[in-house]
Amino acid sequence: MKRLYLIIGAPGSGKTTDAQRIAEANDSVAHYSTGDLLRAEVASGSERGKMIEGYTSTGNLVPLEIVVSTIVSAINNSSKNIIIIDGYPRSVEQMMELDKVLKSDKSVQLSAVIEVRVSEEVAKDRVLGRARGADDNESVFYNRMKVYLEPLAQIQDFYNKLGILKVVNGERTIEEIVSEIEGYVK
Repeated sequence: MKRLYLIIGAPGSGKTTDAQRIAEANDSVAHYSTGDLLRAEVASGSERGKMIEGYTSTGNLVPLEIVVSTIVSAINNSSKNIIIIDGYPRSVEQMMELDKVLKSDKSVQLSAVIEVRVSEEVAKDRVLGRARGADDNESVFYNRMKVYLEPLAQIQDFYNKLGILKVVNGERTIEEIVSEIEGYVK
C-alpha cells in the first residue's frame, strides 16, 4: 500500500523545498509539487497547458478535474511507496474530490496532512525575493494568499477530525523544519 502525505502552506512557506529535501534524502520517498506538475504541463505547450496558464497567470485555481487527474496520475505512476505531494489541496472541493478518490482506491492511504505555517509577512518576503516567474509579483501574491486562506479553516477542520493534521512552524531553519516533517513521514 502506498502512503500519501500532503504538505500545505501559504505561497512562500517553503513546502516545496522541504518536500524536495526529504525525497532527496530518502530513496523510498517520491515528491510531487502540484505547482511543478502544472507548470510542466504549461511548459509542454499543450492545449491543457494553455488552459492551466490562463488560471495560474492571474493567481487563480486550476479547475478541479485537471488538478485531481494530474495528482492521481502522479501517485499511480510512482514506483515508490511513500509519496509527498505539496500544494494540495487548495480548496474544499479539491480536498473532497481527493477524499472521494482515496476512499475508492484501497492501494493508497492518506497518512498525514502537514501544514507548514508562516506569517503573511514572511511568505511575501520569500515569494517576492525569489521571483520565479510572472506570477511572483505583489498583487498576484495577495490574490494567491487570499485564495490560500479562504478555505484553510475548513481544510484544517476536516483533516483535524480525521486525526491526521500536523502543524509545523515554517519560520525556523530549514533543517529543523525538514527534520520535523521527516519524523511524520517515517
